[in-house]
Amino acid sequence: MAQLISDRRDIEFVVHEQLEAETLAELHDDFADFNKKTIDLVISEARNFALKELLPANKEGDEQGCTLENGQVTTPESFKRLFEMFNEGEWLAVTESPEWGGQGMPRTISSAVAEYFNGANFPFMMYPGLTQGAGHLVEHFGTQEQKEIYLKNMYTGKWTGTMLLTEPGAGSDVGALTTKAVKNDDGTYSITGEKIFISGGEHDLAENIIHPVLARIEGAPEGSKGISLFLVPKYRVNDDGSLGEFNDVICTGIEHKMGIHGNSTCSLALGSKGNCIGTLLGEENKGMKAMFLMMNEARRLVGFQGFSCASAAYMYAVNYARDRIQGKNLLEMLNPEAKSVSILKHPDVRRQLLMMKVYVEGMRSLLYYVQYCADMAKHAPSEEDREKYQGFVEVLTPIAKGYVTDRSFEVCSHGMQVYGGYGFIEEYPMAQLLRDCRITLIYEGTNGIQAMDLLGRKLGLNKGKPIMDLFGEFQKTIAAAKAIEGLEGLATRVEEAANKLAEVAIHMGSTAMSEKVLDAFASAHPFQDATGDVVMAWMHLWRATIAAQKIEKAKKKDKPFYDGLIKSLKFFVDTQLPITMGRFAAIMNTSSVANEIDDASFPS
Repeated sequence: MAQLISDRRDIEFVVHEQLEAETLAELHDDFADFNKKTIDLVISEARNFALKELLPANKEGDEQGCTLENGQVTTPESFKRLFEMFNEGEWLAVTESPEWGGQGMPRTISSAVAEYFNGANFPFMMYPGLTQGAGHLVEHFGTQEQKEIYLKNMYTGKWTGTMLLTEPGAGSDVGALTTKAVKNDDGTYSITGEKIFISGGEHDLAENIIHPVLARIEGAPEGSKGISLFLVPKYRVNDDGSLGEFNDVICTGIEHKMGIHGNSTCSLALGSKGNCIGTLLGEENKGMKAMFLMMNEARRLVGFQGFSCASAAYMYAVNYARDRIQGKNLLEMLNPEAKSVSILKHPDVRRQLLMMKVYVEGMRSLLYYVQYCADMAKHAPSEEDREKYQGFVEVLTPIAKGYVTDRSFEVCSHGMQVYGGYGFIEEYPMAQLLRDCRITLIYEGTNGIQAMDLLGRKLGLNKGKPIMDLFGEFQKTIAAAKAIEGLEGLATRVEEAANKLAEVAIHMGSTAMSEKVLDAFASAHPFQDATGDVVMAWMHLWRATIAAQKIEKAKKKDKPFYDGLIKSLKFFVDTQLPITMGRFAAIMNTSSVANEIDDASFPS
């Protein structure tokens, strides 16, 4: 069953052959224990837990969902024991400091853990995922007292965490929030307001839920500049760490959603009885800056959620296509004696599977690479290198969230198509994967917002240095590929696309600074698509360069794998990059129609 979630061989390729993760042990004492043997053991243990425990609970979670009664949410029957086992395995905070209950694992390696766990059951994984993110806020911005009270309890899963941003009148425009904080004589704050769409906002998995809450202190400036961040526990915490009285955080409803049924999506009323107390986390009026630390990490996690659905969909579809016998081979259609063959032999099915393959492989390399950059941003030997890798993290985050989830949903749709009518039936896995994947294009900043971030912030970040450094990485890979017989022509075509991207990026940047700013942002999403395509081409060229150097001396069982990586590059260059070049042409038109059309032209 392992093959139905993720491709273990490709994971090993990315971790060991592309990113050489074991070399991270040489960079810092924190990573000293993570040699190749330990890395492989971690991946094996993650895979085993995913397949034996997380996966069997996935369909049950989807069918049972969550229920609300008298303000209390009950999660699917299997989730409570599953959460206990998850915490016993110390999986919640694998990348965090051992001082607070983590394992200090490199993010590069935790990528494989995230892929297996989210591919098996990502609605369940939202509970520990948000907890780690909330804990990270406490670790970075909390006082020593807050760290001692909250961190270990959160990183070990004794308590869970959330993220309270969205309100009925303030979704993507967080600065429009109305939740208030009034300072008390003891330095705490009385919080009042309503929050909606809160993943894991109320449940029965842990004894306490810690809510980082965005609110405006009475008298603070309007907009995002006047927002502060507070820690608001479901139950107040006494000085000795024991739980005190209920903190007036009431669940007023749970959403009935298209997917992710196993995760409780809640509406919360804070202080409706005048008795909700929070403590300031970080500085007054600096809440948005603090919350963006969590949001940027959460956006990369959402990329993994979408990608993991795509990876599972691809593996299911490949195995289904092998087993599903239907129709004659196209070359034998006129032969009355010809037997039916598996649908894997039909050209259009093969095309769809290959389309799924190239995106899944490319997205895996991209997501793992961004996490590798996050490791290097902390532990690279020089300050210059640390800044460079942090720049890569910043520039690639909107691609890792926006582009990846867009393509992941398409991959899931292709998987359903391979299954045919069976794909549309809930008895089979494709329907849930497609439903669950769809939310990843929306939350933690819609993909349109990711595109605006790429255009409006990331292109000009640090005077354009990160984006130029990234183009430098493209050129290194292109030069290496051109030196390998058989890859020269493919490398040249990737180079042409990369050069065109540079030209279009300059055009988009200058247009966004002109009177045509609205027209530029109307093309922001197509620009993100085209940028993501070039990043995919780079990843495939990098992968194929490694494969081409190893294939001749490879073991017999590895030769088809390496050949497949070269074929993935060729397929992407042959079929997808021409579309990308067309996208570039459309973007360069800087069409103004979206902004010129009269509102009355739309039906009412």
